[in-house]
Amino acid sequence: METGRVLISEEEIAQRLSEMGEQITRDYEGEVVLVVGVLRGAFMFMADLARHIRVATEFDFMAVSSYGSATKTSGVVRILKDLDEEIAGRHVLVVEDIVDSGLTLQYLLRTLKLRRPASLEVATLLLKGDMQRVPVDVRYVGFTIGPEFVVGYGLDFDQLYRNLPYVGVLDQHSL
Repeated sequence: METGRVLISEEEIAQRLSEMGEQITRDYEGEVVLVVGVLRGAFMFMADLARHIRVATEFDFMAVSSYGSATKTSGVVRILKDLDEEIAGRHVLVVEDIVDSGLTLQYLLRTLKLRRPASLEVATLLLKGDMQRVPVDVRYVGFTIGPEFVVGYGLDFDQLYRNLPYVGVLDQHSL
């Protein structure tokens, strides 16, 4: 299964996740952090990043949708699966696969802030530079990329390509 071209290699991802894990460990020293993975795209990133976090860590998941089968966000966000855990008074780290328009993340953060966590931060594998339609504060960024549509390492097109160990640009012939 080919994507077109490799944008970020497996080795580059591993190195960056190690660095991000060290930073998160320093920032949450002495605390318990609830890592919230945004399904489905963030599952690989979340699992690998968590292996580098050296503080007490708990896990939960949310599923949201704003794409359907398209390659651009619809702007309409739906929560498909909510948290199982209460987050009031807890340190919450939302783990996203990619932030582009910022619409989905803005909606998600607004929803979670209403539940009064002690802190609420975001870690994303990919940030599409200059693509945000709304301002979002992302504390931990793996890589900043351009506007191309990417797949692999949890990111998909129509549920395919998630299992690739790298991030690749989707060949237009695959669409």
